[in-house]
Amino acid sequence: MMLLVLLHKGKGGGLSDLFGGGFSSSFGGSSVVERNLDRLTIITGVVWFVCIIALGLLLRP
Repeated sequence: MMLLVLLHKGKGGGLSDLFGGGFSSSFGGSSVVERNLDRLTIITGVVWFVCIIALGLLLRP
């Protein structure tokens, strides 16, 4: 989850510049790669949240 968040392009570039940030910046901010990364991050976050809630309910005394 942290890796997906760090791969997003921020104001300063962040880690996305290390992994081809210059390549994606030539296509603009709404490239297919950025949209897919957004979707993957949201899906991963929702699954992570559901797992935390489910574990909390299962491990109740």
